[in-house]
Amino acid sequence: MAAKASDAGSIYRLKVTLRDIRPPVWRRIEVPGELTLAALHDVLQTAFGWTESHLHQFDVDGALFAVPIADGLGWGREVEDEVRARLCDVVGKRVKKFTYEYDFGDGWEHVIAVEAIVPAEPGSAYPRCLAGRRAGPPEDCGGPWGYAELLAAVADPDHPDHEDMCDWLGGGSDPGAFDVDAVNASLAPLRGRRRQPLRRPAR
Repeated sequence: MAAKASDAGSIYRLKVTLRDIRPPVWRRIEVPGELTLAALHDVLQTAFGWTESHLHQFDVDGALFAVPIADGLGWGREVEDEVRARLCDVVGKRVKKFTYEYDFGDGWEHVIAVEAIVPAEPGSAYPRCLAGRRAGPPEDCGGPWGYAELLAAVADPDHPDHEDMCDWLGGGSDPGAFDVDAVNASLAPLRGRRRQPLRRPAR
């Protein structure tokens, strides 16, 4: 469903939650409605601390959006070009929830809920992160179930894999940490971009 023209100039407040993770890992972000899904991909990568190391796709009400040149996406279903799809044109009044999947091996599914569509605040820069909880998982840790095992090992000094998992995760890493100012500092290079992604897609 095409959005109203006014929605393109509006700000979309999105709550993005990683599926099947406990305690929850989530971010509340605000982005321009005219942002393309390709550019939203960059925002999500940055907000969760991903490293652009794997393929991805958006599923919006059954329609798939991704990088068309990436072979194997869609599993026989038609895939639309995420660079040509603006957020305000594919979600909004009717579609209030959609998903972003990153790394098809680990299967990180991000559930994105449209919480509000609001006017831009004078003097504010977008995209921006308003809130969140917990650090994003590390790459290549085995998806939600592998991450749960990693957290259990790190939390238990008597676990047989405790030392190895602490070393792999990094001695200074805190899975419970979240710094909204650090996320916004990382988002700063993305501000002002609307259509093209900042980074080249993973192959």
